[in-house]
Amino acid sequence: MTSCYVVHEAPVRRVAIFGGTHGNELSGVFLVKHWEENGAEIQRTGLEVRPFITNPRAVKKCTRYIDCDLNRVFDPDNLGRKMIEDIPYEVRRAQEINHVFGPKDSDDAYDLIFDLHNTTSNMGGTLILENSRNNFTIQMFHYIKNALAPECCPVFLIEHPNLKYATTRSIAKHPVGVEVGPQPQGVLRADILDKMRKIIKHGLDFVHIFNEGKEFPPCTIEIYKIMEKVDYPRNKNGEITAVIHPSLQDQDWQPLNNGDPIFLTIDGETINYEGDSTVYPTFVNEAAYYEKKQAFVKTVKVKLTAKGIRSSLF
Repeated sequence: MTSCYVVHEAPVRRVAIFGGTHGNELSGVFLVKHWEENGAEIQRTGLEVRPFITNPRAVKKCTRYIDCDLNRVFDPDNLGRKMIEDIPYEVRRAQEINHVFGPKDSDDAYDLIFDLHNTTSNMGGTLILENSRNNFTIQMFHYIKNALAPECCPVFLIEHPNLKYATTRSIAKHPVGVEVGPQPQGVLRADILDKMRKIIKHGLDFVHIFNEGKEFPPCTIEIYKIMEKVDYPRNKNGEITAVIHPSLQDQDWQPLNNGDPIFLTIDGETINYEGDSTVYPTFVNEAAYYEKKQAFVKTVKVKLTAKGIRSSLF
């Protein structure tokens, strides 16, 4: 008998695993290319699982992107732009991806997309959540976190009224970002690859047992909710005048309190954090975010509760 605290969710039948959204983040590229050749480990009964290289030109050049960031252009304006000759490559590619795996916000969109990323920051194996009300995804993250324990698996919620990401994976009904680091751009590390591979394994296992009729009771997970992006100190010409302080470097997800060092100038002056409450920085000194004028992201730690779920087929 199904509890009144359990909602029936549609079964998940079509899953995509994206690699190469950023062409120099090699773990996802390496895994997806492997699974395209031999996908036995990602197959589950009753599931169509499709590995896919999202930005092949950037992958070939081993660069983040060709014209613009593919992971920021899945918004209505870009997806609806006319296909003219001078349209940026990534916008054109976004429309192609949306045609195959979407359309975004439609019943025909893929049920679930895992989008594989690397970071130069010390974030470990992080799961990125886009919607705090998606019971299915929260339940999946709860399952993955328990499967990986005692290894830490932070959950980063990027839901924010003033920060719109328009990610590649957002075309799916259940978008899942997988961000694993630290790993330099254009480099493969075996330990980082293994973390990413395990996350995908456990995620697919969850989908399989959900589809088979297992009921998942209500659950609560601790997450880090994005609050604000913090830029580097700059001079009147817009040039950086200080670097991440050694006390903050590699301290992703660790508490940052008022008065703690965050930046260090070339002259040895320490710049301290000023804030009324404890925050938890992440994407600390991420190489790809220098161009985005972002030194780190401030998050707060909160708890999210998901309703119990069961496949609507049972």
